[in-house]
Amino acid sequence: MRFKAVCFDLDGTLLDTLDDLAYCTNKILSERGYPIHHVDAFRYFVGDGAKMLMTRVLPEEARNETLIEECRKDFETIYRECWNRHTVPYQGIPELLNALTKRKLKLAVLSNKPQEFTVLTVDHLLQNWNFDVILGQREGVPKKPDPAGMLEICQQLRVSSEDFLYLGDTATDMKTAVAAGCYPVGVLWGFRTEKELKDNGAQAIIKKPLDALDPVSYTHLTLPTILLV
Repeated sequence: MRFKAVCFDLDGTLLDTLDDLAYCTNKILSERGYPIHHVDAFRYFVGDGAKMLMTRVLPEEARNETLIEECRKDFETIYRECWNRHTVPYQGIPELLNALTKRKLKLAVLSNKPQEFTVLTVDHLLQNWNFDVILGQREGVPKKPDPAGMLEICQQLRVSSEDFLYLGDTATDMKTAVAAGCYPVGVLWGFRTEKELKDNGAQAIIKKPLDALDPVSYTHLTLPTILLV
């Protein structure tokens, strides 16, 4: 199997954003008089867009559409100011992107983060590499795990989905890759567990970014004969 392109999830795959997401969200909760959450809890709060993040963190008895939308807007305002307090690329990501660039593979990002922040974080923290397409959550486009965004990337790059390697750290990512017809690889340096990734369609699991270059490093299920050339 020979791949022509790689699509990355953003939060939990390329960038470690957990501390800043937790800080901004807890600031909103605290200001409104609601309980805050430990940073580790955000591993399961994030991944499905800002509105779902606000829904999950609010006390169940307080949740309503008006409050959730107000908190979502507050989050975007605060995150715009605080997104880069601690956010950095994961160790090994620069080396992986260098290797993929050297091998002339097309690169893409697909995130449930709002489009503004997806582009902002990539442009500032991954500016040394050329991503051919960067897509976040946009009005009128279904978010992951709907395959619409991934299929749009395939169309823009004129690369068929079966020629795409898809790297992500959550069930949402694996479901997206499967639905779009990409090769789903679960990464263990992000937010979720190996079991979650396997249960939701991961065809391979990798422990470190550079393992993506070496099929021998893969664990679980189907190993491609040739990974990236």
